[in-house]
Amino acid sequence: MACDRYLAICHPLRYPALMGWRLCLYLALSAWLGGFLASFVSITLISHLRFCGPNVLNHFFCDISPLLQLSCSDTTTIETLDFVAALAVLATSLLVTVVSYAHILATVLRIPGRGSRQKAFSTCASHLLVVVIFYTTTIFMYARPHAISSFNLNKLVSVVYSVVTPLLNPIIYCLRNRDIREALTKLLQVPDPS
Repeated sequence: MACDRYLAICHPLRYPALMGWRLCLYLALSAWLGGFLASFVSITLISHLRFCGPNVLNHFFCDISPLLQLSCSDTTTIETLDFVAALAVLATSLLVTVVSYAHILATVLRIPGRGSRQKAFSTCASHLLVVVIFYTTTIFMYARPHAISSFNLNKLVSVVYSVVTPLLNPIIYCLRNRDIREALTKLLQVPDPS
């Protein structure tokens, strides 16, 4: 989405030619490859652990931090490698997003007229909100050297990035539509008691 917004705002006349199937395929494959590599590293790291205690995860999905807590092996090296892998995956995707939005901001600030600037920025403001929520929670969860011992906090943050962010995404985008905003306003209006 960051690349799409970048091309739509910074290169609007060349957008159809630039946002072709090759770029979409490249972006999809690079996202898939990053996820695959992160999963491969996690699975490889977990396969070297020895478990000798309770086999109940204090989490609502199988994540590496709760698994490391169940291990009776020394997990210092694995935690460090997992931290580096998570940082690499998050940093590359975050870097692409930040660079895209830096170019978008520079382009929007050069647009003459306040109304035109506001309209151009509003096209990417909703995506920016979702990106901030997602990256804040995922960086908090995965880009830290040691796991937090409070798994209740881990579960809460995991719910935010795995459930709340995807749930908010369509709601935020729908609220940009004028017809939906008008219908929502009519729905929330309190009728006169007379």
